[in-house]
Amino acid sequence: MDYTSINFIENYFSQEKIESVFFILIGVVAICFALINLFIIKYSFYKGLAYPLLVIGLIQLGVGTTIYSRSPKDIMCVEHLVKVETQKIQTEEIPRMEAVIENFFLYKMIEIVLIISGVILFFCCKKSSYVFWKGIGLGLIIQATLILSLDIIAEKRAAAYLKQLEISCKI
Repeated sequence: MDYTSINFIENYFSQEKIESVFFILIGVVAICFALINLFIIKYSFYKGLAYPLLVIGLIQLGVGTTIYSRSPKDIMCVEHLVKVETQKIQTEEIPRMEAVIENFFLYKMIEIVLIISGVILFFCCKKSSYVFWKGIGLGLIIQATLILSLDIIAEKRAAAYLKQLEISCKI
């Protein structure tokens, strides 16, 4: 197999790496905004908003950093499999990607539940004593919507990559 026929591997992991930068940036902005809300603004609504921004922002930062740092190694590993150990594409990389795609279903369901929970909190907490919970609701809506959007893009990219892997095994 020549380099042009396996270029999709580098493209997939490069795009994954680019998306991980978005995760990192969103996480850093969310963490900074949360800390400002917690330690400077200190109003109940903004404190509530801060907690989901902070917790989910830390997750975004961790996931983004992990993907960013492992992408170059992944490119080398999969290109090696395609060039040298082609049978391992079917026994290792294709099953790994199938699991990744299956996991996206779970991630999306969790994100949708978080969005719905956020909407309920934001719109049902009408009393001024519940303003903290209204802030939590808005934070959940913002963060879960951002992650859901990025996961939908990542899932489509993963499905296209899986299809290319399956095609490359047939060549």
